[in-house]
Amino acid sequence: MMYRHKVQYYETDKMGITHHSNYIRWMEEARIAFLAEKGWSYARLEDEGIISPVVSVDAHYKKTTTFNDDVAIDVCVIDFTGVKLKLGYKMYLEDKLVFEGESMHCFLNKEGRPIRLKSEYPEFYEMLDLEKENK
Repeated sequence: MMYRHKVQYYETDKMGITHHSNYIRWMEEARIAFLAEKGWSYARLEDEGIISPVVSVDAHYKKTTTFNDDVAIDVCVIDFTGVKLKLGYKMYLEDKLVFEGESMHCFLNKEGRPIRLKSEYPEFYEMLDLEKENK
């Protein structure tokens, strides 16, 4: 899935370069769009009683971006165990790779206890498992 983000002026620093923290935000934007495209918006997840905190983030900055750049963000499922989900992100400015990253997530109920997606939410489990196979 390809998500697009236009770099905003407030996302840049005094040197006119996008501040590094914004790439992590764009990962979240792209992740939300990815899940919504698959039929599992964050609103739906929350309605179902699923929360999915970020467990870890890995970020590699390749080239800079600046105000008004149109960044294309490719999101894919790298790994899914049924308990943890690892997503990969590649960000491009035109045809140049500017960022690569990963985020790891777990799945909890509203009380903060781990969820067994395969038995409790089989439709969501199957979608993520299929995406892992299609990478």
